[in-house]
Amino acid sequence: MLTIGIVLLVQHTTGSYGSAGTVSAVTGVAMALCAPQSGKLADRFGQTAVLVPGVITHAASVTLLTVLALGHAPLWALLLAAVPAGASVPQVGPMVRARWGAKLEGSPLMATAAAFESVTDEFTFVIGPVLATALCTSVHPAAGLLAEAALTLIGGLLFAAQRRTAPVPQRSAGQTGASAHGSALAVPGVRVLIAVFLGIGAVFGGMQVSLTAFTESIGRPGINGVLYGIFAAGNMLSGVACGAIRFRTAPRKRLLIAYPLLTLACSGLWAAHAVPLLGAIGLLVGLCIAPSLITGYTLVESLVAPAARTEAFTWLTGAVALGQAAAATVAGRLADGFGASTGFLVPLAGTALALAVLAALRGRLMPRAA
Repeated sequence: MLTIGIVLLVQHTTGSYGSAGTVSAVTGVAMALCAPQSGKLADRFGQTAVLVPGVITHAASVTLLTVLALGHAPLWALLLAAVPAGASVPQVGPMVRARWGAKLEGSPLMATAAAFESVTDEFTFVIGPVLATALCTSVHPAAGLLAEAALTLIGGLLFAAQRRTAPVPQRSAGQTGASAHGSALAVPGVRVLIAVFLGIGAVFGGMQVSLTAFTESIGRPGINGVLYGIFAAGNMLSGVACGAIRFRTAPRKRLLIAYPLLTLACSGLWAAHAVPLLGAIGLLVGLCIAPSLITGYTLVESLVAPAARTEAFTWLTGAVALGQAAAATVAGRLADGFGASTGFLVPLAGTALALAVLAALRGRLMPRAA
């Protein structure tokens, strides 16, 4: 809801998809830069100590950004306000995955847990854009963003209160694995996965801005949330399938199969000029995302020591946000300058570049020594 709420509000107040994409991008970059630090602090001091001040700061920052946008503040002011709004995004997804990892260490059920978490994530991707778009178009242009702030605050505080399932903070300096190097980023496989997840973020960012521009160009802005919901529903459905299947192949091999399929699916987006066709291709793209996401998160368990997993998960989440931010900016500029459909080239370019990195450095995804 955050990125699409920013795009819809800022486009409404400025009339520019480029400006809307830029403000959304700054939010994503701030999140990408700060999320790993948040994860490292959560590993060291506990999740509650990071969550509570984080969600309060986020709600206040989003409210400030909304007020500035409605007051037609200059772009530089919106960009300044977007920094704390993105930096304070609570890393609930990585924290939940870290809790599953602590509970299911070495269990074959870990892949199912990762799939379940992905499905719940994708459920929000189905509901969030539809809800944000409906609020922005039917209630008020700022309603979607304010709803995001309220839901994040309430949900974050409720999650922080669940202390029983939280991993034990790792304050000791004598940890093995990635923590011995001070960061999960020291693990080569994590760096490869970051490139992979940057490409996935490019799909999300490119789809959000390009679908908004496309539906505006055909005079049907209200269908934007439906189309994005179809895309996210495909992601959710394939996530359910991934959780139900007991795979015999290693996660590394599954990723090398799933990611080329995602790139291939993205290749047809820019040529779709009718709503039904775009919906069908968007569904196919969504079906191809979850296997790559779930497999990437599953690989973290074998690559990173337990004491650094929250940080590792936040690096991947941050990579998605950074890819989403860059894609939103580029897609917005392309939509402004060359037409709505050109923005759909961004998901293809992002996944193709990430696929090249994955193919070249696939050997770094081998499991760590016990």
